[in-house]
Amino acid sequence: MAIFLYIFFRFRDWRYSAGTILTLIHDVLVTLIVFSFFKNIVPFPLEIDQHFIAAILTVIGFSMNDTVIVFDRIREYSRDLRGADKTTIINRAINDTLSRTIMTSVTVFLVILILFVFGGEVTRGFAFAMLIGIITGAYSSIFVGVPVLVDFAKDKPLGDVDTVVEKKKVS
Repeated sequence: MAIFLYIFFRFRDWRYSAGTILTLIHDVLVTLIVFSFFKNIVPFPLEIDQHFIAAILTVIGFSMNDTVIVFDRIREYSRDLRGADKTTIINRAINDTLSRTIMTSVTVFLVILILFVFGGEVTRGFAFAMLIGIITGAYSSIFVGVPVLVDFAKDKPLGDVDTVVEKKKVS
C-alpha cells in the first residue's frame, strides 16, 4: 500500500501505481515459484528464512527502481512529445532506458553470481534468490509494467499533461 501511494504521489496517476505494483507482484511470485521448484533439485538448501526475505526485499527495491525509471521517461516524453501517439512515446522511452537497464542488471548479476559461486553455504540461498529476481526484474519493468500502464490508459493520455504544462507556464 505504501509503494502504491508513493508512486501515486510521485506520478499523480493511479495507472503508474498499478503498473508498479503488478510488476513487483510478478517479480516476487516468479522468484518464489522458481525457488520452490528448485528446492529438491539443487545440491544446496533452499529455505525461506531471513536471507530469502532479504533477497525478496532487495529484488523489490531493484525492480521498483527500474520500473520508476521507465515510467518517469514515459511521463517525460508524454509531456514533451504532445502530438505523438502512445506507441512512439513508449518505444522511445524504452529504447532510451534499455541500455541502462541491461548494464545495471548484468553488473549486479555478475556480482551476485560471484557471491553464489564463491560465497559460503549460508549466502547461497540468498544469492540464488537474487539471481532469479535480477533476471525477472530486468524484463518485468518493460514487459509487465508498461503493458499494464498501456492497458489501463486505453484512450487517455499517459499522464496529466495539461497540469504539467500549465505549471511550467506559470513558473
